[in-house]
Parts: sequence; structure tokens; C-alpha cells
Amino acid sequence: MELFGVIAATLTTISFLPQTLKTIKDKDTSGISLGMYSIFTTGVFCWTIYGFIIGDLPIIIANVVTFIFALTILVMKLKYK
Repeated sequence: MELFGVIAATLTTISFLPQTLKTIKDKDTSGISLGMYSIFTTGVFCWTIYGFIIGDLPIIIANVVTFIFALTILVMKLKYK
């Protein structure tokens, strides 16, 4: 059961990598919603805290990595507004 969670966490986390790399490369955030990424980044942060509270390593790792990707995009959205 935990392996299934690890696979799911890996896939959903990796799905943010192409957008993050494209945003870094192009410095174009015009197609990205500031509201959506603000809410999403906050939600991922909350999931990370939840992972620590329950001691679930797959939730912690997946959300820390996703948080870094989402925060990168959010910061670039604010910077290149």
C-alpha cells in the first residue's frame, strides 16, 4: 500500500518539473494564475506540515519537492508580473 502512495506522490510531484523548467527558461508567467499558484503553494505547504505531524515520509518528500517547484513558479510570477 505504501508503494502505491510513493508511486502516486512521485508522479504528481514530477508533473510540476516541466512547468518549472519552462518558467525558469522563458521567464514568461503570463499564462499562470497568481491566485491559483498562491493557493496551491499554501496548500502544498499545509500538506508538508501534515506529513510531519503524522510522520509519513512519502507525503513529506513529495510535498517538500512540490513546494519548491510551486514556490519557484510563484516567485517568478511575482518577479516578472
